[in-house]
Amino acid sequence: MSKKTTKPSAYLTEVKMLSDRIVKAQQPIRILDATKWDDGVKQAFFEGKCRKPPPVTPDYYLQRPLGFDPTEKKREFYQIERDLSRKLGQLNPLSVIMRRICREYQSVVRMLESRGTPIFSDISQELYGSSHDVFHVGDPTIADLGSMMEATLAQLLKLDFLIEEPKTITAKEAVGILNERIENLFPGNGLRAMISDGIVADAAAGTDYVKLRADALFNMRDLRVLEVHEVWVHLGTTLNGLAQPYCTFLGKGPPSSAVTQEGLAVLMEILTFSSTPNRLMRLINRVRAITLAEDGADFMDIFHFFRDKGLDQEESYMLSSRVFRGSSADGMPFTKDLTYIKGFVLTYNFMRLAVSTGKPDRIPLLFCGKTMIEDMRVLVDLVEEGTVIAPRFLPPQFKDLMGLSAWMSFSRFMSSMSFRQLEHDYANVL
Repeated sequence: MSKKTTKPSAYLTEVKMLSDRIVKAQQPIRILDATKWDDGVKQAFFEGKCRKPPPVTPDYYLQRPLGFDPTEKKREFYQIERDLSRKLGQLNPLSVIMRRICREYQSVVRMLESRGTPIFSDISQELYGSSHDVFHVGDPTIADLGSMMEATLAQLLKLDFLIEEPKTITAKEAVGILNERIENLFPGNGLRAMISDGIVADAAAGTDYVKLRADALFNMRDLRVLEVHEVWVHLGTTLNGLAQPYCTFLGKGPPSSAVTQEGLAVLMEILTFSSTPNRLMRLINRVRAITLAEDGADFMDIFHFFRDKGLDQEESYMLSSRVFRGSSADGMPFTKDLTYIKGFVLTYNFMRLAVSTGKPDRIPLLFCGKTMIEDMRVLVDLVEEGTVIAPRFLPPQFKDLMGLSAWMSFSRFMSSMSFRQLEHDYANVL
């Protein structure tokens, strides 16, 4: 990549000012906080012996204010969008990205305004995708990809020697272990693990922290997954994004960046041999649950789907509420959990293409901040001109471009082969 002339300081000052406005405008928007169901809903469900769906309706969400005026917030993003056109230009590639982000946040506000209604799920599909989406004409849907993986994983989960170790590490103990690892990775940066009562999942990453649910239990493999998924990827890209001198919006990704973020995080689990068949099956089951809900299943159907998978009532409720958070118990789903599989496919194929076209140096730019794969061509130019700085933190696997390129080149080679005859030949061997 040839070095380009650095942009004038007046231009960079304008970029930073507009980028900072996006960061400030999005601060009060908390999608998961605005959509989650409180403990009272869960308590009522279990008091009813898990026989009646949670009474979550649009009125329920009206009692949970968003913390900002939706009309004013949409107007604020519209004004930033207009100023981007006026000051950076309509055809400026960076302006195009930032204006798209402004429009996306306007969609987020409309989605949150519509909690409990069909519009909520419509916009969710617009932002995160649908299980019935395909990548290209004739390709399998995301739901189909999940079913393909499920068949293999189901066989592996029957094997006694692949059973996971018991979960005996408390959240408090896990926080101590993770904080030690975080300090080793990011010394003096103020990043931390902490306990929270207010999350649905076992763990979730924030701006400068990883939250662990207070009553969750873990094993050492779980903590390794959390380290590479939440710390290396989510906190690492946040740290790199916050270090950007001008494009500060890269520290605060819009919802669509979750596709790249979660895909990169799942890929990181696999590259480091941290994931397990059970972990991947949990991700596939979420895809399956969303597919069922998009096809008309209600909360009780999904709850029983997870129970039939062998999950206990607590976890079945938790996963079912993930599907319908922001919606109603008989509504369409919140589709964010599709981003893990969808993002993995897109990120993995981006990396394979980068290697096959002789551009593996593009791969580390995924860690510049909360990036999107479709912006990578522009991001390369932004790094060359100094508007964006290269990532300061990279996981070991992404620092070693020789090893990564070799792995990806063989992966591409192997995926191009037909294994039907080999499977037939080796049937007697296995």
